[in-house]
Amino acid sequence: MYRLQKIILAVVLASVLVSGLVMAGCSVGCAPAQGTQIGNLAPDFQLSSLDGQIISLGDFRGKPVLINFWASWCNPCQAEMPFLQRIHEAWADKGLVILAVDIGESPSRVNKFVESFGLSFLVLLDAKQEVAREYNIRSIPTTFFIDKNGKIQDMKIGAFSSKAEIERRLSKIIP
Repeated sequence: MYRLQKIILAVVLASVLVSGLVMAGCSVGCAPAQGTQIGNLAPDFQLSSLDGQIISLGDFRGKPVLINFWASWCNPCQAEMPFLQRIHEAWADKGLVILAVDIGESPSRVNKFVESFGLSFLVLLDAKQEVAREYNIRSIPTTFFIDKNGKIQDMKIGAFSSKAEIERRLSKIIP
């Protein structure tokens, strides 16, 4: 009887050790987890641009991407738009892509906003707020800095106070 208990105990311990190793994950050769935490692969999405073109985040793999979630009624979003436009003008030739994702507004309202601010970067429409939910947006503006490999390297909740503040964070995604 005592010998049977030892065998059972050994089998249980071995199975716990094996399952613990499996649950711990791998450290070499594994793809990063997908999600909205720093270090994760940014979730891919497809949204319509103001001109009706379908744009996917995956279209920009190989380039650094800044994704800014915003709305036209948001005062802090309005305040930072000129900084984002100046960043676009200064960094587009270095490969930076800016995707401004409007949350839940009509194309006509967004277009009026874009024209009034003279924005020339890509503006996407998240009319059903599905991408905002996937990115766990709780406050706007929220900005993600994604490297050329699709990994989130930084994020900011709240408005930028200057172009220089954005540029400091760009160093994490642009060599």
